[in-house]
Amino acid sequence: MNLLVVTPDLTLFDGPIKLVQCPGTDGSFELMDKHAALISTLKKGTLRIVEPSGAETSIDIRSGVVEMSGNVVTILAEN
Repeated sequence: MNLLVVTPDLTLFDGPIKLVQCPGTDGSFELMDKHAALISTLKKGTLRIVEPSGAETSIDIRSGVVEMSGNVVTILAEN
């Protein structure tokens, strides 16, 4: 699956991933390969990204919106 994390100013991440853990407004959740379509709001917290190699990346955000569609995760974030 592919992940795109963008802010109004720049692209923070764009590439293949194994999973992403998101700070949802109703609690933390993870999106993995072939997850059902989803749109959710995000609160202040950390995105935890696991790449196919197992490497992990963390991105702190203030708020945002996540959409999962067609095995592509798009996160519009404020950081």
